[in-house]
Amino acid sequence: MKLGVLTVLFQDKPFIEALDVVKSYGLDAVEIGTGNYPGNAHCNPDELLSDSAKLHEFVQALEERELIVSALSCHGNPLHPQPEIARSFHETWRKTVLLAEQLGVECINTFSGCPGDSEQSRYPNWVTCAWPPDYLDILKWQWEQKLIPYWQQESAFAAEHGITKIAFEMHPGFMVYNPETLLKLRAAVGPAMGANFDPSHLIWQGIDPVTAIKVLGKAGAIFHVHAKDTYLDKSNIQVNGVLDVKPYSQITERSWIFRSVGYGMSEQQWRAIVSTLRMIGYDHVLSIEHEDCLASSEEGFAKAVACLKSCLFREPAAQMWWA
Repeated sequence: MKLGVLTVLFQDKPFIEALDVVKSYGLDAVEIGTGNYPGNAHCNPDELLSDSAKLHEFVQALEERELIVSALSCHGNPLHPQPEIARSFHETWRKTVLLAEQLGVECINTFSGCPGDSEQSRYPNWVTCAWPPDYLDILKWQWEQKLIPYWQQESAFAAEHGITKIAFEMHPGFMVYNPETLLKLRAAVGPAMGANFDPSHLIWQGIDPVTAIKVLGKAGAIFHVHAKDTYLDKSNIQVNGVLDVKPYSQITERSWIFRSVGYGMSEQQWRAIVSTLRMIGYDHVLSIEHEDCLASSEEGFAKAVACLKSCLFREPAAQMWWA
């Protein structure tokens, strides 16, 4: 298993400088944003697809530092009910597919998207309740008329360009937000649908990451893994529950906040996550994503690196000579 980072963390630095920082921490991989929510500070598909010299320089910079690209990331909402917004997200996704083909990157991380409640909608509508029955009518329409058709079309497009791993970050606010919805989409569309497994979005929903890994791993549906943590404020949860729409800046009032690895779950819990990933045959990258409001970017990153280095297995498992 390898250790990497989503380089959006270093978006204020030029690409080469960001790579040098990553290498200085002894990492093996980078996950790079190509636009939409992650931005494209280090990787502009328009530039790299239109200029072979720039593409060569990009690849050479990675090879010189012996860094692999674990995934290209273009998280967005291509199902947004406003056509112009959906079009922008969609176009970036397609350019990312074309760039991944050129780079030989097999995995693209994104969101499933969330439409409105009808063709007349202006804003996404994320259904969280089964009653009144209107909500289930909305949900049925969203899945059958929007989500499934879109990803059937896009998985075919991706396959034409050699991309067979479309990794959804299971994120509340979008149609795929837990293992059940991920597997439902995978069953409807095909094996190209999988997870960018980020425990931080599951923890506050009450989902146990280890159990979720086992379920998704049995289906062969984990393509990429994010290393990001979440702290649960039990005193606030006991009053208001976990569905929290207060700004992330209201730290003391929220039910949960994102933290650096080891500052939400214990190191023992991260060891269990790593061990379970190995059990289900995952041998790719743990990609650190930093969104900790209590730590500077580099210090939070450094803490995550230190914790995960102590948890990762680098060598193949031994033969069970004792059994």
